[in-house]
Amino acid sequence: MDDLLFSVFPSENFVDLSLFQCGREKCSSAHSFGPAARNHYLFHYVISGTGRLFAYDKNGETKEYSIKSMQGFMIFPDQITTYIADKDMPWEYVWIEFDGLRAKAVVEAAGFSLDQPVYKAHSKELREEMMKEMNYIAENGSSSPFHLIGHLYLFLDYLTRSTEGIKVHHSSKLRDFYIHEALEFIEHNFQNDISVEDIADVCGLNRSYFGKIFKEALGKTPQEFLLSYRMVKATELLKLTKLSIGDISSAVGYDNQLHFSRAFKSIYGVSPKKWRTEQMLNE
Repeated sequence: MDDLLFSVFPSENFVDLSLFQCGREKCSSAHSFGPAARNHYLFHYVISGTGRLFAYDKNGETKEYSIKSMQGFMIFPDQITTYIADKDMPWEYVWIEFDGLRAKAVVEAAGFSLDQPVYKAHSKELREEMMKEMNYIAENGSSSPFHLIGHLYLFLDYLTRSTEGIKVHHSSKLRDFYIHEALEFIEHNFQNDISVEDIADVCGLNRSYFGKIFKEALGKTPQEFLLSYRMVKATELLKLTKLSIGDISSAVGYDNQLHFSRAFKSIYGVSPKKWRTEQMLNE
């Protein structure tokens, strides 16, 4: 029988990074999961034992990886994978499922890619601190969302610092500066009528080049990021305030309430009014 500890993160809105599930499992002999695809990033750290990962690479070909204790593996959104515990020495692992607008950049900073999903630390101390954070999150799933998000940031800090990947990350410091400037501008001006051209101008770049480096860094176009950011802010206002839909529309940068409602429905599948009603019923 498998020994399983499992927690689902409360339904809260965090824009940059969010936690979805976490847990720890001591697998039985030859226990397998998949083939399956996940909606978010999913990182496993192997505490003991060994196993194998079968994962699609960037060319859509299945590659096999042998993974042992003190190593781990990253699964990417929509990537089809299967992983199997060893028959004689089945693994025990702890996992965290996370995502967010900055998740792609963090994962790349740690050196992971579809062609390089295996975690190998260059620092024993940082690796052990990372495992402590993962175990803490798995064992304290009932803690407040903000408390757990704080530990998610600590886990990701140890993850990136414990790998060689951060040293060979190929994005330039100048590109990172542009992205930082763009994000800061969006965070402070999303409620205004800003365009992609405005964001590119702040960085001193033409729209085409800015759009290219932005998507490479964050996995979203500037338009997609701005829309996602505004809609998450809208859900916060819908849930935490009694403002009218029209006032919320204006507060997140839409002068036209109809345009806001259409944009909201394109993300969440329901109107802002219905979304608010459903949240009240679930409380």
